[in-house]
Amino acid sequence: MMNELKAKLMGLGLSAEMTDKAIVTIAEFVKSKIPASYHSMVDDVLAGKTPEMGGILGTLGGLFGSK
Repeated sequence: MMNELKAKLMGLGLSAEMTDKAIVTIAEFVKSKIPASYHSMVDDVLAGKTPEMGGILGTLGGLFGSK
């Protein structure tokens, strides 16, 4: 997922260094807007991992009538 994002940003003409800085800047902004307990999820995504979001997704699914 991160490789695809980097490729798309580089396709816009950003250098590899600028792309990395942009991603870090966005991650820092996101972290400033969410509770600290979710910061590790952002870090996991940056590391290329899929964060454990089962509880969150299950709750959201319940809001829309999913089982």
